[in-house]
Amino acid sequence: MDKKIYIHTNDTDVSKKTKELLAKKLDKSGYLVVSEVEDDTELIVCIGGDGSFLEAIHKFDFPHIPFIGINTGHLGFFQEILPEQLDEFIFNYGQGRYSLQPLSTVKAVVIAGDAKTELHALNEIVIKSENSHSIHLNISIGGSFIERFSGDGILIASPAGSTGYNYSLGGSIVDPRLKLLQVTPIAPMNTTAYRSFTSSILLPPDMTIGISPEESRGGIVIAADSLEYKFDRISGVNVSLASTYVNLLRFESYDFWNKVKTKFL
Repeated sequence: MDKKIYIHTNDTDVSKKTKELLAKKLDKSGYLVVSEVEDDTELIVCIGGDGSFLEAIHKFDFPHIPFIGINTGHLGFFQEILPEQLDEFIFNYGQGRYSLQPLSTVKAVVIAGDAKTELHALNEIVIKSENSHSIHLNISIGGSFIERFSGDGILIASPAGSTGYNYSLGGSIVDPRLKLLQVTPIAPMNTTAYRSFTSSILLPPDMTIGISPEESRGGIVIAADSLEYKFDRISGVNVSLASTYVNLLRFESYDFWNKVKTKFL
């Protein structure tokens, strides 16, 4: 029986051409390229940049199926393969020269009115005001009140998300083999009137961050990997590491810190 592979791509010309070429090469190598993800699909290939990769993860609702990325975008931190490495990729995959890297995900449970909504993200959960006003958030960690935060918002990142929006905010780069949460402020106020933490906080994996927004002008926006959801009358948000993992296919040559060096330094 042919091994099934699904190819997800963005709409750029280079991505479409790469998909067409990859599909032909996989077909010649005895794989079946399927038009939709099925229960027995063994691999999802994402062609594009990191945005396409995150799009696929949400589209297929964080499946157990492993992912591998081909970078036709800009940074391509999650994408391991270049378009000119297709033959090498197919050969190494067929030879089993890879491992699976489980990436922790983060979830937010939002209580608004009588409704409870659960959001999942691979990179981060962001809480901010709908209309760009400053926001005031009562923050607790493990049930203990920590501070009344004032600023543009806060970001709670998984280790995998540490190199994304979190890093641009001044947060720390975290090796994805660690299990932890990182809380990073977004434009915090630190004056005689407002006192907010100004650096990121690292928390153990079993801790829950509780956020209770004070009354604001307009609604609250909660973003999960840039997918935004507006809420009114939020009484609380609980953010923690989820039990869900995203499995990335990693080849023998992959090294996280070498990737950091080549992408950021």
